[in-house]
Amino acid sequence: QVQLVESGGGLVQAGDSLRLSCAASERTFSTYVMAWFRQAPGKEREFVAAITGRGVTTNYADSVKGRFTIFRDNNKNTGYLQMNSLKPEDTAVYYCATKIPWVRLYTAATYNYWGQGTQVTVSS
Repeated sequence: QVQLVESGGGLVQAGDSLRLSCAASERTFSTYVMAWFRQAPGKEREFVAAITGRGVTTNYADSVKGRFTIFRDNNKNTGYLQMNSLKPEDTAVYYCATKIPWVRLYTAATYNYWGQGTQVTVSS
């Protein structure tokens, strides 16, 4: 079982940057697809970005393309989400998640393991 722990959230102003981290307990972390999702109050959990196990391929939601970057350091069993040019609409709880196959990336139910989430609040 993979345990995931997110960190790095906080309260920032519009236009600022934040870097989220997702630390994994599993030494075979590099075999897992890693993704970030977010959930705002009253809304469904939505896909943000995903990266393959070796970090070669990435996929982003249209709403964050060009502003967010997903990357990972498998030597540290840690994944990251660099968020630049933050907007108030980016306010949400951000979750990291993992699974094996690089399919149905946008579907939360296909992910096997989840972290507890970290709050990101962007003020205008």
